[in-house]
Amino acid sequence: MTTVPAVPATPGAPAAPPSTPSSTAAGGRPLRPSRPDAGPARLLGRGLGYAAMVLAAAVILLPFAWMVISSLKNNNQVFTVPVQWVPDPVVWQNYVDIWSRSDMTTWLKNTLVLSVAVTFLQVVTGSFAAYGFSKMHFPGRDVLFLAYVGTIAVPWQSYMIPQFIMLSNAGLSNTLWSIMALQAFSAFGVFLMRQYFETIPDSLCEAARIDGMSEYGIWRRIMLPLSVPAIASLTLLTFVNTWNDYLGPLIYLRSPELWTVQLGLKTFIGQYNAEHALIMTGSVLSVLPIALIFMLGQRYFVEGIATTGVKG
Repeated sequence: MTTVPAVPATPGAPAAPPSTPSSTAAGGRPLRPSRPDAGPARLLGRGLGYAAMVLAAAVILLPFAWMVISSLKNNNQVFTVPVQWVPDPVVWQNYVDIWSRSDMTTWLKNTLVLSVAVTFLQVVTGSFAAYGFSKMHFPGRDVLFLAYVGTIAVPWQSYMIPQFIMLSNAGLSNTLWSIMALQAFSAFGVFLMRQYFETIPDSLCEAARIDGMSEYGIWRRIMLPLSVPAIASLTLLTFVNTWNDYLGPLIYLRSPELWTVQLGLKTFIGQYNAEHALIMTGSVLSVLPIALIFMLGQRYFVEGIATTGVKG
């Protein structure tokens, strides 16, 4: 650092004001004076934003909290006015009675099998098709992709009858295979994975091809390990949608031993429509698995959604 020698002041001349480090920047440019109210205003805005988010979260979680609390009450305490937020007494017996008075084990097992199988199939087929649409070049690729993604806008109710006839003729009706065949492919999954694959440089695939790696190897050994956030997002969304599906199992699964938890709870409500506490207990058991999965994978889910569509 160069030290400038002090110049003696000329007699009779006004003294120059001392310069402070905060008044000038590098190169002698004056700094913009900071507003004294910038800090408090920013803190106030941030506090209001946090308060709004906490209020919105409380409004969203309030029905779930009421359901959990109601599952620990007696039947005559569920719909009391005003709401009794602290159950007295706490009836843990409801979580024992629900297993003995319903076929909850079978319902949860069928739902878990379908959710895991459909999620696995959609991740495999969606990521593989997305690799072809993003990293391979062939005539009509973009047109085919737009046509396939455009099927998202077609409601399932418009073609579920001919689809049911086709699966019935194939002998898949009233089996778990019918739900797996229905949801093994997802245009949304292909779109989500393709948007993420676009952020991965093409030079990685070109270098792998030069080294002699096949397209299957590039997809499995390069693209999938680099796409963990997108895969986590697709896994979570598919698992939750399959777990909560009601219309598909209602149409294809007619035997009680094949019912999912959604069909089982609907039947349980019809049989025990006065057992409000048990109904709330079954609802808690149906929501608890997906709530735990979301809490465990929310970091990857948020990362995948945030980075999807950002082309690097």
